[in-house]
Amino acid sequence: MNETQESAIEDFLQILEEHRKNCEQQGKYVEAEVAKKRFEELKSHEANRRRESMKAQQVKERLGVEEAHMLEYQQFNSQWDQKCNDYEEQSQNQTNAMKDRHLDELKDFQQRLLERQQKPKFSPILLNYRKIEEHLARSKNYSEAHKVKAKADRMEARETEQWNSMKQKEMLQHENQFKAAKRQELSALQKRIKAGREEQRKRRQFALERLMQRYQNVKSEQRMSQKLERIAAEKDGVSLGITTTTDRGKRQERVPTR
Repeated sequence: MNETQESAIEDFLQILEEHRKNCEQQGKYVEAEVAKKRFEELKSHEANRRRESMKAQQVKERLGVEEAHMLEYQQFNSQWDQKCNDYEEQSQNQTNAMKDRHLDELKDFQQRLLERQQKPKFSPILLNYRKIEEHLARSKNYSEAHKVKAKADRMEARETEQWNSMKQKEMLQHENQFKAAKRQELSALQKRIKAGREEQRKRRQFALERLMQRYQNVKSEQRMSQKLERIAAEKDGVSLGITTTTDRGKRQERVPTR
């Protein structure tokens, strides 16, 4: 019902009230009683209708707040989920990029180790055997030169194997140190990612708490506003814009004496 229709009802109530007064003044008490009952019935019906209308409107307003909050909450989760997904994707890309770089650096490091590999350093005894072998060969004492050479070759093979084993251990040690440094670098990145993830979680939680607090504030303000609206409606519903003699008497009875 619009304002024009409500105004028409108030006008009709006013007419009934004036009719009752006229009947009372003219001694037409039966007609006055009929007008009075009709007035009270219509007034009560209109007051109930307005209360129900107000209740329906307030329910609609509360539902509107709930729907707006749910939409905002869904948008909040959608935005933060996207932020979290973007962060995880970026973190994974950084981790993969570092691992790939570490593999390339390891290959380069291993190549440099091989390039710096020195020739075996033979013992003075072996070197002396080679000198004796050379001297015997120059002296055309090939039989003795052959014996010394065989003995020197066996010694050289043993010392070469020992040298290679020692250098292999050294290379493995350098490589392990290199890998340990890269693991520390990767671990530091993963710690930063974890710290960033935790910071993001805290920001999300803080933002959610603010959103929920705004929602509670809106609900609280709405409850208070609707309560005041109901109180005002109850007061207005007493007369619907019309004050009867009976109504005035009831109001005066409620006024405390000082």
